[in-house]
Amino acid sequence: MGALRTRREAWIEEGLQALAVGGVDSVRVEALAKALGVTKGGFYGYFADRDELLGEMLDAWERESVDDVFERIAEADGDALDKARLAGQLTFSGDRLLPIDLAVRTWARRDDAVNERLRRVDNRRMQLIRDALGTVCDDPEEVEARSLLAFCMAIGVHFLAADHPGFTTEQVRVRAGSIILDRPVR
Repeated sequence: MGALRTRREAWIEEGLQALAVGGVDSVRVEALAKALGVTKGGFYGYFADRDELLGEMLDAWERESVDDVFERIAEADGDALDKARLAGQLTFSGDRLLPIDLAVRTWARRDDAVNERLRRVDNRRMQLIRDALGTVCDDPEEVEARSLLAFCMAIGVHFLAADHPGFTTEQVRVRAGSIILDRPVR
């Protein structure tokens, strides 16, 4: 998201940061007001209640992590696979979107509405990978399997604590990504 233009956006941004750091339970009106240096009463000039803020936060997360990412890759150079890699880097490698995304995933485990939102976002992301792999592979089952592996790697690597003797984690990630996303060997 760009510079904060309105107080409403400031509440949403502060809510996203609280979510990323402490999960949905840390998104509390009093704590956000304190972080913003304003009174709690100011919140109600923009939102009916906390649930409305949470919904706006999810809207902002979806817009930034899917719509904005897809817009950026549409403008980027490279083929479909290069663009799929870029989408993964923009979403799962940065200090901004990754912590929010992981917090939304945790939240979705206990909230059906958030789970449905996450499903919609993940389905859009998976379709991007499918479409990219479909440019180099004509086997639908292989495309789906590689798409699943790519997506699982993008998310799962952030939960893995294993060492890679003789290699950096980045070396292994790059190699795994090329195994999954490169043109199938026939």
